[in-house]
Amino acid sequence: MSKIPSPREVMIYIDPPRWPARGRLWSHLVSDVSFAELHAFAEILGAPRRAFERDHYDLPADRARLAVWLGATVVPSREIVQRLYAAGLRRRKAPPVERRP
Repeated sequence: MSKIPSPREVMIYIDPPRWPARGRLWSHLVSDVSFAELHAFAEILGAPRRAFERDHYDLPADRARLAVWLGATVVPSREIVQRLYAAGLRRRKAPPVERRP
C-alpha cells in the first residue's frame, strides 16, 4: 500500500488569484515534483480534472483559499513559471496550426 505524503513532503504552489476570466479571479496551482503529485492534491482539493491545462490547474479564488489551507504555498506568478521550468514540467502551448485554403 502506498504511503500518503505528509503536508511537509508535498510541494504544491499557487499564485495569488489575479487572472480575470468568466467574471472571477483565478490562480494557477502547480507542483515542482510531478504531475502525479499535482493531480493527487487537486483531487483532495475537489478540483475537476478539466481544470488541468498542460502543466497547471486553474483555480477560482475561493478554491485557492482552500488550497492554501490544505498546504499549498503562495508564490508570485513569475515563481510558478520558474519552478515549472526548473523541474522540467513546463509545457508550452502548441503553436497554432496553419490552415491552407
